Amino acid sequence: MKSNISLLTSLLLSSTLFWSVPSVMGEVVGGQEPIVKVPTTDGTYCHMKFPPIREETLSWERPVLDEAAGNIIHFYGPCDYDPTGKDAVEIQRREILHGTSLDGD
Repeated sequence: MKSNISLLTSLLLSSTLFWSVPSVMGEVVGGQEPIVKVPTTDGTYCHMKFPPIREETLSWERPVLDEAAGNIIHFYGPCDYDPTGKDAVEIQRREILHGTSLDGD
């Protein structure tokens, strides 16, 4: 009986450690939305990775990220940046309308 309890305790502990691995590598934000935040060592800003907003949801109150887009946006800035917020929507609308990117390319 003691070995069963020990086995279950070990299994619970190892599964807890397994699920905490993404928080060491970066924070996944928003539940199902694939937003990864990696703060700098001093915590002043973050490197975020996320897909673009789905074009048909740009007019919605809360736009949705396009997980099937096949490309990822790399953002370096404040950790409280919202990839589906007003600023992000305006930038993506501008890119769609004018076909230009503001990333220097």
